Amino acid sequence: MKKRILALMIGVALSFPVAAATSYTVDPRHTFPSFEINHMGFSIQRGRFNQTSGKILLDPASATGSIHIAIETASISTGLAELEKHLRSKAFLDAKRYPRITFVADKPSFNNGQLIGADGVLTLHGVSKPVHLTVDHFYCGMNLINLKNTCGANATTTIRRSDFGVDKYAPKLADDVAIAIQIEATQD
Repeated sequence: MKKRILALMIGVALSFPVAAATSYTVDPRHTFPSFEINHMGFSIQRGRFNQTSGKILLDPASATGSIHIAIETASISTGLAELEKHLRSKAFLDAKRYPRITFVADKPSFNNGQLIGADGVLTLHGVSKPVHLTVDHFYCGMNLINLKNTCGANATTTIRRSDFGVDKYAPKLADDVAIAIQIEATQD
């Protein structure tokens, strides 16, 4: 009987992978994708999205993982209600027809266990295109407020809005849009 239990325990132990990816849930209270765009040469206009959700799997030891981010299009915030209404309209983001902007990646890049980037697909305005995010800040540790393991990052890229069918007033209103995703995610 003891031999059977020991064999069963060894079998169960061997059936688990040696290293597994750690799962994290995006913290919407600390995750705000933001953007900046040149406004007709006069100024750099900035805004952010206030509702983001997602899941992240990371395994730095094997340099693998995945990222799934969903941004609620209607949550755009610029500090000017009239502009936000215009950006939600059919002329720009068409938030009713395209309620979410998503980024899905299964090719994170690591350097000595440190996340430094991710290649994935950005879907915006119903158009999906490959996008590379550069991670210029990445840190994991114990969050002293909620006492949970948390990872945070800052990821950046630049896209051409016309590539996604959002080309109103281009090129006077710049085609290039700088994107920064400030993100925190809590271990599941």
